[in-house]
Amino acid sequence: MKIIHSKYKQRNMKIWNEVAPRYHKRWASVNKGPFQSTKKLIDIVKIDKKNLVLDVACGTGVVTKQIQKKIGKCGYVVGIDTSTTAIKIAKKWNENNNNLDFINTDAENFAFSKKFDIITCQYALFFFPNAQKALKNMKNSLKKSGKIGISVHGSNDNVPFFSSILDSAVKYIPDYVPPGTPDLDRFGNKTALKSIVKKAGFSNIVVKEFIFNYNPGKFEDYWKNYIKYIAKPLKEKLNALEYSKRKEFRNSVKEKTLQYTKKNGEIVFPWQVLILTAKNN
Repeated sequence: MKIIHSKYKQRNMKIWNEVAPRYHKRWASVNKGPFQSTKKLIDIVKIDKKNLVLDVACGTGVVTKQIQKKIGKCGYVVGIDTSTTAIKIAKKWNENNNNLDFINTDAENFAFSKKFDIITCQYALFFFPNAQKALKNMKNSLKKSGKIGISVHGSNDNVPFFSSILDSAVKYIPDYVPPGTPDLDRFGNKTALKSIVKKAGFSNIVVKEFIFNYNPGKFEDYWKNYIKYIAKPLKEKLNALEYSKRKEFRNSVKEKTLQYTKKNGEIVFPWQVLILTAKNN
């Protein structure tokens, strides 16, 4: 199992190092679709100006940046991520402050000499092969009565931006999802999310559901952006498809988007997001 997890981590890190600039430009730096949740997460965890805050799997620093605005010059925030490229972008995008730091480290294995008042983690828990270990690590890094705030995408059916393509992709490209890849919607319902956080020893667990809308344009825009932004390993698999199969794949995806397509041809996807808060008691 450790070998499988290790290979997955190495593969995932390589992909994130490749896609981080595109991810930042298209998603993280804009307050659209699922990233409307950033403000919600920050508001829900109620950050105080003197708080010491850790942003786990901070990516390109979108949540970290909002935390820094909340703590001003009195508190301190640390953003951690395994992707060296994402950390570089985060450092460049965030203002250089004495109370802000970014560190390249793993969510399952980080350790700090000081305990944090609050730990945030947006859109990453489902990526951790050993999510329980990561959560226990977060708990051990919190002060007594410290809080965590975790955002995850909803279940597959409630995030059709992903499922419209993924459900067809696995049909036409059987190895589209490599072996050892965690089920990325395994915490996409309230029960599953609460359960793993409770198992890690947290209490006062509350999960709130939000539905955001995202408009990727018309189908041609949605499809072209999929081709443009997917990681290199997936692009190679797609390009290896016979023309007829690729056409079938495209038509299958289009069929799935029709229920979200307006009369003017624009697609408007609903996007379910769950935000959990809990205490370290």
